[in-house]
Amino acid sequence: MTALITRDELKAAIAAGNVTVVDALGGEYFAQQHLPGALALRPTEVDAKAPAVLPDRDTAIVTYCSNPACPNSGQVADRLAALGYPNVRKYREGIEDWVAAGLPTESA
Repeated sequence: MTALITRDELKAAIAAGNVTVVDALGGEYFAQQHLPGALALRPTEVDAKAPAVLPDRDTAIVTYCSNPACPNSGQVADRLAALGYPNVRKYREGIEDWVAAGLPTESA
């Protein structure tokens, strides 16, 4: 099971620039709204795209999707771990929690 990260920990990591944030929703959801600097990587794309979008396997990675009920972030995190990324955590509460806290987002 993937380790979790809190909203405050993620906010601090983004501000420090020492984390790669991965939006596991992708597509139109990503285009409409995503966490600052996030990359889109859906569960079905991990094997094909991870080596190109996440070339440094040792980087700190945080996956997220919409909310705790959404399975995508866990699926992406688990697959990344299986592919040899040792520092993957999941922001279980997702973008809904981020937005509810009044934190900034971006759009494509």
